[in-house]
Amino acid sequence: ASALAPNLFSMFAAIFALLLCLTLSLSAFAADKAPLLVDEADLLSSAEESALLSTLEAINQKQGMDVVVVTVDDLNGESAMDYADDFYDYNGYAEDGVLLLVSIDDSQWYISTTGYGITAVTDAGLSYLSDQFVGDLSSGDYYDAFKTYAEECDALIDMARSGDPFDVEDLPKAPFKFFKNLLIALGIGLVVALIITGRMRSKLKTVRKQAAASDYVKAGSMKITQSRDFFLYRQVNRRARAQSSGSGGSRTHTSSSGRSHGGGGGRF
Repeated sequence: ASALAPNLFSMFAAIFALLLCLTLSLSAFAADKAPLLVDEADLLSSAEESALLSTLEAINQKQGMDVVVVTVDDLNGESAMDYADDFYDYNGYAEDGVLLLVSIDDSQWYISTTGYGITAVTDAGLSYLSDQFVGDLSSGDYYDAFKTYAEECDALIDMARSGDPFDVEDLPKAPFKFFKNLLIALGIGLVVALIITGRMRSKLKTVRKQAAASDYVKAGSMKITQSRDFFLYRQVNRRARAQSSGSGGSRTHTSSSGRSHGGGGGRF
């Protein structure tokens, strides 16, 4: 029994050491990956950061890909595209993802997509996505802009997962306000009609109504002895109707790491 005690102690010590090594390895791996929200420009309050991070993490768990928000003061001389691509590539993010970069001093935003993110956020989808959040970004409503971006990314990924990604023919249309637009169209038409008829009326002040067409002809100035109608020619112009390609897809480029990225950006 006395001989077994040291052996048991050595075995437990070895197991403990192995578990400690695994724990440290996992911690080091987690530390290598940047968080889904990096607010270097300090645009959000602590409460807003916590709420937005919860949203991004929920999307990560649901979709199995990273949807990231990064804010910086400036781009350090890089283009927005290169900065966004490199930030994603060199900070341990997943193979599939979407990253929104906002540079305050440069007033630029850029969305970088990679892996399945390229499929989910097509060029047409990117245009639609930016329309949803850039207005808030320009107004300084940063939390609303980032939350909208995250939620719309989630919706775009859902569409792609269903086999029908948002694209040229699939983008949602804004609701048509029929009665409002009808009243506006009638009002514009009435104003234009009044202007045109007013001008026409002003030119007819010296004109008097005549009983017959002959009253408009000066006596003896024209004598018709024979009349005949001739068909001279017909000109028809034909143009080929443009055919829809059905899917615009995503343009891609290669980043400094050699990874393919899609995306685009602009100013706010």
